[in-house]
Amino acid sequence: MKIGLCSLLNVRPVAQVRRNHALEHATIHLLSARHRKVTLVGRSTHRGFWIYGDVDTDDVEAAVNEAMARLRRGEHELALHPNCGTNMLTTGVLTGLMGFLALLGARKLSERLERLPAAILLTTAAAIFSQPLGLSIQRHITTSDDIGDLQVVRIRRFLQGPIVAHYIETESS
Repeated sequence: MKIGLCSLLNVRPVAQVRRNHALEHATIHLLSARHRKVTLVGRSTHRGFWIYGDVDTDDVEAAVNEAMARLRRGEHELALHPNCGTNMLTTGVLTGLMGFLALLGARKLSERLERLPAAILLTTAAAIFSQPLGLSIQRHITTSDDIGDLQVVRIRRFLQGPIVAHYIETESS
């Protein structure tokens, strides 16, 4: 049986991660606008998402609720975030491949040094190209701005040493 990418993206646990990932990004956008000096990090699962950063639970709840409303009203760009791990992974993969290709076959140090300008040029081009590519991968693969009937079940605050974390548990039918 052959399964295409579109079919895989709609398998229930994958679809849930994609919706939660979009809501995570939208929530971080809103919290970041209100708490400019706080570094925020998120991580999504099929059952919800984590927000790491020193913010009040009431602020997280308000941001999550506003994020859901705005995504449902069609503010699709909230689902994408420039600091997403998808972008970092895309950059790492492309620059690593270009560096590898530039030095492929060079056995001696002198040959590698001769190819160094080409490696720098190729990895720089890959880093530049990876930015819009990473956003496109977010838009089409790792997030889904159509959050459907996604609902928040509860928001829990945790202290992990000096780190404040909130787990936003979600569900959908």
